[in-house]
Amino acid sequence: MNGLVATWIDSTLSLFDGIALAWPLWLLALPLPLLARWLLPAARDNAAALRVPWGQRLDAIAAGGGRSLRGGGAGALVWLAWALLCLAAARPQQLGEAQQPPQTGRDLMLALDLSQSMAEADMELGGRVVDRLTAAKAVLSDFLERRAGDRIGLLVFGERAYALTPLTLDRASVREQLDDSIVGLAGQATAIGDGIGLAVKRLHNQPAGQRVLILLTDGVNTAGALDPRKAAELARENGVRVHTIAFGGEGGINVFGIRLPMPGGDEIDETVLRAIAEETGGHFFRARDTGQLAGIYAQIDRIEPIERPAQAVRPRLERYPWPLGAALLLALIAFARPRRRA
Repeated sequence: MNGLVATWIDSTLSLFDGIALAWPLWLLALPLPLLARWLLPAARDNAAALRVPWGQRLDAIAAGGGRSLRGGGAGALVWLAWALLCLAAARPQQLGEAQQPPQTGRDLMLALDLSQSMAEADMELGGRVVDRLTAAKAVLSDFLERRAGDRIGLLVFGERAYALTPLTLDRASVREQLDDSIVGLAGQATAIGDGIGLAVKRLHNQPAGQRVLILLTDGVNTAGALDPRKAAELARENGVRVHTIAFGGEGGINVFGIRLPMPGGDEIDETVLRAIAEETGGHFFRARDTGQLAGIYAQIDRIEPIERPAQAVRPRLERYPWPLGAALLLALIAFARPRRRA
């Protein structure tokens, strides 16, 4: 028996644990019936202002109001019902159990080549010929627009590699840094290996399976301290999956619709880029124009998203139905008692 009583007490206390009032000012309405009784003028001829079939029962309840303040009578139930109505209007709320809903998203690091070859104007965008970097920016901006819920980081590489933004949900900041990037910002040459190495360092602290690098280049590794193949091994050891994109036309200049090759034009080392992707479990893509590049990013967009726990939250549970229901029940009892006494 003692155990049952203790259990009942614990459950009762837990019911009221963490309860707060959303609109506590409604409790100021508690003395309103007394103020109305004291301040409003009495009827001149003691006649009822409104005649209703149950008027005599209401009079009986009101007549017991004075005694109810000292205990006893149906008026006590009316006062208690009024107090419960005020409590219900104050909206008692209780914090529920902590919940940690899953949040769908990916951690993507974008690596963009800013070497001198990205200034070659062999891409068509919106009916006009533009350089490779301008075309890449347009496609990347559209890619970022669809990355709601993903954390994106941006790094650029030329002779050296630089991180412009860390992994962040603020896609506007990433887009702003992307727009401000210009050819030669990181040097004239191409350090693909250093770009991969910096991305691995930035992704090192992320959970396994969420480390993804998307690298876009139009050239051959001609600078940097880290060989691209060694960088790929480093990425594989750290669980970083690298998707490589070889971007660029056939080179040369366009004269009356005929492309003339330029001597000494940069070539794209597709063999190395393909080997990097295969080493790390990623994919290799080749884009010769803006349309193909957009299709590649759309394909990457379909990479299976991962689920990571979001910030834990405690929902607020509304408890006003309990005092409201109790108030209605007490009002019905008080209304019925005079009739039973008659």
